[in-house]
Amino acid sequence: MENLERKAYALLISLFIGGLVVAALISSKIITIFGLTVPAGVLAYSLTFVVSDVISEVWGKELANEAVTCGFVTLIFITALAWLAVYWPAASFWQNQDAFAGVVGNTPRIVVASLLAYIVSQKHDIWLFHLLKRRMNGRFLWLRNNLSTMVSQLIDSSIFVTVAFYGVFPVGEVIFGQWLVKLLIAALDTPIVYILVAALRERVQPVAA
Repeated sequence: MENLERKAYALLISLFIGGLVVAALISSKIITIFGLTVPAGVLAYSLTFVVSDVISEVWGKELANEAVTCGFVTLIFITALAWLAVYWPAASFWQNQDAFAGVVGNTPRIVVASLLAYIVSQKHDIWLFHLLKRRMNGRFLWLRNNLSTMVSQLIDSSIFVTVAFYGVFPVGEVIFGQWLVKLLIAALDTPIVYILVAALRERVQPVAA
């Protein structure tokens, strides 16, 4: 890679992994968007689909899958560090253990749900993106970006909510609410994908599907 290309790729990988980590840390808070209940990390997590689609379009399937794998390993590592921080004995003068544990110490069920939903949905997103790219001869980036992201986000929401909350509250309503918000974000991020791809194409020759 040329120097500028390497820097651009490093920045995108940083945004990808940063979005994952932030989403994992803040998703324990449930917020409402247009009356729909979603985890607070939905926007940060949606950023990862933007980045993976840009990497897929410019550098190809192999590097996109490498980004997903790196993100998966990072999530496991960050989860281990978070649990260590929660269960490590606190200083005698520190009085915020319960609040800290409530925010950082996600339950094992939610952690498993997050990891499973992440790896399945991200791998599917890359697979479908490149399948559509081949079928459309590299055209219609807007359609490929939206279709792959929308379907993969439905898979992500379905897996996460079902594994994390089945038997706790009605999962169908939460899945539908999350997916609607993610559909809106996916539609809004299309111009961002085009801008990033156009800027990178000045320095990088996009690879074939």
